[in-house]
Amino acid sequence: MNNGRTIAGDLARSTEPGPDRLADLHSRLAAAAARDGVLDVAYRTVDSPVGPLLLAATDQGLIRVAYAREDHDAVLQHLADKVSPRILLAPARLDAVARELDEYFGRARRTFDVPLDWRLAAGFRAAVLHHLPEIGYGRTASYADVAALAGSPKAVRAVGTACAKNPLPVVVPCHRVVRSDGAMGGYLGGPEAKRLLLDLEAAA
Repeated sequence: MNNGRTIAGDLARSTEPGPDRLADLHSRLAAAAARDGVLDVAYRTVDSPVGPLLLAATDQGLIRVAYAREDHDAVLQHLADKVSPRILLAPARLDAVARELDEYFGRARRTFDVPLDWRLAAGFRAAVLHHLPEIGYGRTASYADVAALAGSPKAVRAVGTACAKNPLPVVVPCHRVVRSDGAMGGYLGGPEAKRLLLDLEAAA
């Protein structure tokens, strides 16, 4: 591929490229991969009040948001296994997601508008996740409430499992699901992250 040889040549001619040059070369590589149809999953990390978040997207939309405690390397390996091994650090594809997250954490956004790729969720779990945005910003619902929304009132434990395996936390708001007694319940980002998100929304 001509563009690949050009980038390789640039790297070879620059024995100690500076950070700006490396960033430029990487950006050109990502653009060439996308243009030639060999970039199936783009990813980047962003800083946030709940720690570094890994964002990954396909050409269909955002497919993964992952907390550091999930092990970003393990998440990328799972995406390689389940979606495609053609994964590349390509931040530009995720600019819109990063911007909306910044707005959310700055209390300037209450819903997310970016397209989502739901292929990592299926069956009842997918049904649960699709209903979570119906829980309004700053509000909470019990696991039993969500089970009823999803059409299976007795499937409370399955709702908990769906939330625990949500591939799109924050954007798909599983943090708004709490226990019937008002206790927070579990959260894949940890109790501190769940409390921060609930407090952030309650204060807006």
